[in-house]
This record gives sequence, C-alpha cells and structure tokens, in this order.
Amino acid sequence: MHAAEALPPAVTGVAPLAREQRAAVLSQLRQACLDGRVAELPRPAGLSTGYASLDAALPGSGWPLGAVTELLGDARGIGELSLLLPALVTLARSGRHVACIAPPHLPYAPALRQAGLPLERLLLIEPEGTEAARLSLWAAEELLRCPAIGAVLLWPDAIDERHVRRLQLAAETGGGCGLLYRPSQAAHHASPAALRLQLHATADGLRIDIRKSRGGHAHAVVVHPAASA
Repeated sequence: MHAAEALPPAVTGVAPLAREQRAAVLSQLRQACLDGRVAELPRPAGLSTGYASLDAALPGSGWPLGAVTELLGDARGIGELSLLLPALVTLARSGRHVACIAPPHLPYAPALRQAGLPLERLLLIEPEGTEAARLSLWAAEELLRCPAIGAVLLWPDAIDERHVRRLQLAAETGGGCGLLYRPSQAAHHASPAALRLQLHATADGLRIDIRKSRGGHAHAVVVHPAASA
C-alpha cells in the first residue's frame, strides 16, 4: 500500500480548508505517491536546520534526509517544535507536505503562518479509537515512503527498536525526514535512528545534546530561538 492511498479518515489541514479542497490535496498526494516520484521537487542530501551552530555540528550540515531523527525530552513547550520550523518552512515552500501525527497539542495556525509555513502544505493526522497507536505508526510509515512528504512528525506513546527501524527504511525510500519525539528514558536503549538529540530548556535557550550522529561526534550545542536564519 502506498502513502496517502488509504489514510485514516481524520486527516485535515490545519488551515480551515473546505471539504473539496481537502479532497483535492489528498488526491494530489495519492497520485504523487502512486507515481513513486515527484520529479519537480529537489532532493538535496541534507536540510539546513536554520541554525548555524547546529548545522555546523551535524554531518551533512543539517537534518539528515531519508532518515529518522529522535528528539528526546520530557518537558513540553520548551521550543521543541519551533526548533524544526525553519526546516519545515523550507520543505513546504519547496512543494512538499509536512505531516503531524497525533500531536499532544493542536498546532497553533497563526504562529505557523507567521513563521512562513504555508498551511495548505500541513497535514494533521489524528487516529482515533483503540487502534490509534497502531494506526499512528502505520500512517507514519506510509507517509515516509511518499516522496511528496518532506517531513513526518510523530509523538508515539510507545515505540520499540523494530518500529523505528521500519520508519528508518521508509524514510530511506521516500527521502524525507522522520522526526520522532520520545521521552528522555529512550536514550538508555539502542535505536537505529540516524540522529538522536536530547533537548533541555535552559535560561539561555534550548540546549541540544547530540547523543548519536552517524558520521559525527556527540557534543552539546545551545540554540536560541531567535537565532533562526
């Protein structure tokens, strides 16, 4: 099954799109994923984070594409989403979609719009019912396989190494970014993710400890939210 071919029914744009507009967006995604390619979209090797200090510390000078990145932390509202915004804006403006699956809070549309993110490129997926956790993982894997999806953000209640590996393989197929928010205790367990970052709030901004980086070395970086390029 291809991404967007049979997404759960609770798929909406954060922008108040009409039913016809939502249907058109899903139809375009379905066709792009069935084609298995998006010829007009660029496929760079890496994606700038928008923060010079963080780019300098990461192999490929940014978020790894075609790979999974884990963002580890227990606190909410410390800048864990704004950290990704410059890259998400870049992806959306290049013509790709960004998918948020089961976020703990509804993304605040005015702030996203002010940051420059085209809301028509943002998909909000909220599986419901007793199978919500399984459907969330399924949706993430299917979407990561689709070249039309630039990034998939996922907040899994629980995920094991096997599922992370499946997401990693899916990201390699689609060429996008898989971004997993996981609790800090996950750092004590092995993971096939290409990049693992520990996030801490400090008086100076957001402290980022690089716990794992393919081709790089672990060390800490402090990123100020206002430092976005």
